[in-house]
Amino acid sequence: MNKEQFLTNLHDALKRLPSSEREDILQDFREHFEIGISEGKTEEEIAKGLGTPQQIAKELVATFRLEQVQETATTGNVLRAVWAVIGLGFFNLVIVLGPFIALAGIVFSGWAVGVSCLLNPILYLINVAIYPEIFEFYQFFLTIAFSGVGIFVIIGMYYVTKWFMKGFVRYLQFNVRMVKGGIKNA
Repeated sequence: MNKEQFLTNLHDALKRLPSSEREDILQDFREHFEIGISEGKTEEEIAKGLGTPQQIAKELVATFRLEQVQETATTGNVLRAVWAVIGLGFFNLVIVLGPFIALAGIVFSGWAVGVSCLLNPILYLINVAIYPEIFEFYQFFLTIAFSGVGIFVIIGMYYVTKWFMKGFVRYLQFNVRMVKGGIKNA
């Protein structure tokens, strides 16, 4: 594969990146080819030494998505980063998706418990409005106590969610380093 074929394939594989980022990457690879040619290598040798444009693009997209998550950790950015890291190889499907689903389940269930405890008095009062004969003061005060517990759970889940996000992003970064260079770069 010559320089133009390599750069065309790389350009096509990087379509998921913004155009400015894509052009910076392509310029870096053009320079890499120029340096290699000045050292006496052929375009084919340089392209072979770099690897396939598709694998290079997968690694670069995963790195870009992880950088986006570090800048702003939104749900969309995290999902795009997880998908990009999974795209690095089939092995990552199991290694990344399994822990992601487990952590997402823990976070979702924690938020669900907090919100349901917080809404408990409202649901109790709706039930009393429908069936007034079931009203008892101790049940009402118990629901208020659960509401207080719900507030604490929600506050705790805010910090747990941030902690899980940071930890999972570190795990994704570790995974990308492992795929790129094996254990020596981890």
